[in-house]
Amino acid sequence: MSRVINPDSAGKERNRLSRSIVLALRELMRQSEPNQIAHDLAAYISLALLEINETVETSVVAWEKRGYWVKADRFRLDWEWSDRLGQSMQKAILSEDWASVATLAAQVGQKLVKVTLPARNRLGTPWVGAWQQLQHNQ
Repeated sequence: MSRVINPDSAGKERNRLSRSIVLALRELMRQSEPNQIAHDLAAYISLALLEINETVETSVVAWEKRGYWVKADRFRLDWEWSDRLGQSMQKAILSEDWASVATLAAQVGQKLVKVTLPARNRLGTPWVGAWQQLQHNQ
């Protein structure tokens, strides 16, 4: 029996989410007032950060099976900000605290400063409907 290869690894998912967050941050900074689009963008950023945090554990499990505990712990520490900022942004959005959303968005942007976007946007607009999804999850 041959080995089953998953082309959609946790690392690829993390990269895709990181690129979509950077795209959403750029679009959020263009918004002049908290309208429906701004709600969707901010909600998507928080949900994507929480999804990134879930992919970290998936990556770490494989290393821990092989006994690379130091590497696994270092990787967790490198990405621990995603959970913290995702939850903080979620609270700020739900309480309509746009000053905190702007501050948190800047912090996320600093963490993802090395992420580059391709010249052509193939990601689309993944944030459409994120505000309703966030409200539904609460």
